[in-house]
Amino acid sequence: MAKTVVGRMKLGTQGLEVSAQGLGCMNMTALYLYGPPPKPESDMISLIHHAIDSGITFFDTSDVYGPFTNEILLGKAVNGGVRDKVQIATKFGITITDGNNMGVSGDPQYVREACEASLKRLGVDCIDLYYKHRIDTRVPIEITVGELKKLVEVGKIKYIGLSEASAASIRRAHAVHPITAVQLRVAVVVNRCRG
Repeated sequence: MAKTVVGRMKLGTQGLEVSAQGLGCMNMTALYLYGPPPKPESDMISLIHHAIDSGITFFDTSDVYGPFTNEILLGKAVNGGVRDKVQIATKFGITITDGNNMGVSGDPQYVREACEASLKRLGVDCIDLYYKHRIDTRVPIEITVGELKKLVEVGKIKYIGLSEASAASIRRAHAVHPITAVQLRVAVVVNRCRG
């Protein structure tokens, strides 16, 4: 059987090159605080390895998936010989308190703490693409991105992304540091016809 060839593409203008097809890992572990029970870890690691063998190099996760367990899973899968073949994107900014209350934070201290925690869970020295998962309207985006810029400068992250951001927020953020990628959820609308 012929091996599948997955093309490559550039994200942004700063040099990040990834596979044209990526793998979102969110559903490989329990989602947030609800959802179906996770699949066996060994099966999910095998799936990630199969994706890598198929030419997929771009893997997307978040600290809130699980919470936290998704990054641990991805870290186990990509360490031990394949880390240099993949690009890891993870997200931060959705906070969970008291077990089930969700909030958003863009505070600089939180940015640093979240990054360090993700690096530890992933078992890596540097995150390829670090997304702000949701915009904290209480903290100017310039402050949050300013802290992310510092993480780029010290080598903790390579590129900055935003998720669920308005055009105005993206422009303001990009004025502080280049934004490499923007992630948006796609709402699925189903029309049902009655006969």
